[in-house]
Amino acid sequence: MDDRMRIALLIDADNAPAAKIDVVLAELARHGIANVRRAYGDWKSRNLQRWELALHPNAIQPIQQFAYSTGKNASDMAMVVDAMDLLHSGRFDAFAIVSSDADFTPLAMRMRAQNMRVFGFGEKKTPEPFVNACSTFLYIDEQPAGTKPAGENTDASVPTPPMPTAKLRQDTKLVNLLREAVDAEKEDGGWSSLGAVGQYITNRASFDQRNYGYAKLSALIEASELFELRRDGLTVHVRVKPKKASKPATQPKTG
Repeated sequence: MDDRMRIALLIDADNAPAAKIDVVLAELARHGIANVRRAYGDWKSRNLQRWELALHPNAIQPIQQFAYSTGKNASDMAMVVDAMDLLHSGRFDAFAIVSSDADFTPLAMRMRAQNMRVFGFGEKKTPEPFVNACSTFLYIDEQPAGTKPAGENTDASVPTPPMPTAKLRQDTKLVNLLREAVDAEKEDGGWSSLGAVGQYITNRASFDQRNYGYAKLSALIEASELFELRRDGLTVHVRVKPKKASKPATQPKTG
C-alpha cells in the first residue's frame, strides 16, 4: 500500500509564475504525491501562454474559467468550489495552493480546521493573512528554478542569499518565534532538541527557513547568533545564549 501523503495541487494561474512550477512540484515530492494537479484560468487569454507550455510536461489539468465580467476573477471561485469537493471526498491528506492572492485565506483556514495540511506557494508580494493561514508557505519567486517550462527563455533566478545576522536580529517576529519555540521545548540546562523546536515552529506558524536564504533551520538559528548549538552525533540541541554579566562600574579614584 502506498502510504505517502496524498496532495491536491490547485494553481491560480492568473496569480502565479509558470517558471516556478518545478519548484512547487519538487517541494511537494518531499512530502508526498500530488495525485490531483489542476490549474485555473481563462486559457484563451494570452497572459497564460507560458502556463500552457508547462501543463503537459508536468501532467497538470487545465480548468477553463471564462471571465464573466470585467475586473472579476472567476477562477478564484472555481478553485474554491473544487477544493471543497476534493476536501469532502476524503481522498486527500493535504492541499497545495499556488497563488499570491489573499482571497484564498478563508479557504486555507477552512482546510486547516479539517486537519488538512496546507502548503502555500506564492510571490513575495503575497499578503500576510494568506501566508499565515497556510501550514507552511514558500516564496517561490526567491527560489532557484530548475528545469524551465518549454519555450521559457528567461534566465533562472538565483538562490535567495542568506539574510545577514544583523537583519535577522532586526526581524522581531522571527526572533520572538525562535525564542518562543526554544523556550517551549527546553529541558534540563535550558537545552532544547532542534527537532522539537522545528516541530513547534511548524505547528505555530507558516514558517520556512528557505525564505531567509537558509537550507536548514539549524543554519538559520546559528546565523542569528542569539543561540548556542550543541551537536551530539546526529542530534542537535539549542538554547538561548546566556546573558553576559555586566561589569561593575569602576569607582573614580580619589586623590
